[in-house]
Amino acid sequence: MTGQPQRPAASLPASYFDAIYERDPDPWRFQCSAYERAKYDATLAALPRQRHRRALEVGCSIGVLTRDLALRCDALLAVDAAEKALAAARATCADRPNAAFARLRVPDEWPEHDTGAAFDLILLSEVVYYLDRADVARLAGRVEASLAPDGDCLLVHWTGETDYPLSGDEATEAFIATASGFAAVTRQERSGRYRLDLLRRVGAAGRGAAARP
Repeated sequence: MTGQPQRPAASLPASYFDAIYERDPDPWRFQCSAYERAKYDATLAALPRQRHRRALEVGCSIGVLTRDLALRCDALLAVDAAEKALAAARATCADRPNAAFARLRVPDEWPEHDTGAAFDLILLSEVVYYLDRADVARLAGRVEASLAPDGDCLLVHWTGETDYPLSGDEATEAFIATASGFAAVTRQERSGRYRLDLLRRVGAAGRGAAARP
């Protein structure tokens, strides 16, 4: 009997990513892929502000996008589950003193922050589909607890078939549904290979607002 390969039922562990970077320091060809470059340009173009006060990038990998993102932020914290990836990211961003790095396995681990130091941008690029639905809900809870009152959360995900717990569409829609109590979709775009979804934190009066074109 043929069919699509069975996906993992649970979120992928940190050891999965450690093994990938042990085999290949740039497993997704972030440094040379025309697809990745075009997606990074679209990601940066979708940022709702020319400059963000304090941003969080979840799943920074080797820091190619991080390097450009840092130019748009006063302070940027980039996190990843794999130490080899973080070592490469630190080297890639050595001339970006406003970029800091931490090894965290999200959503089990999350950056600590003071009440007055919430993030006004949280970027989830190509990471949510590594999680199962329960962890997607936990991730949305983490974002809610640390997103500034005027903050934005940007999701960018591949829409092709995956061998992860979720597809890009499934992961994004699950996150949006869980986050609907505190964030509204303000922008959505689809290319032939990825989707981009921007959510903004809203108060009670803003919930349920329609997405802008």
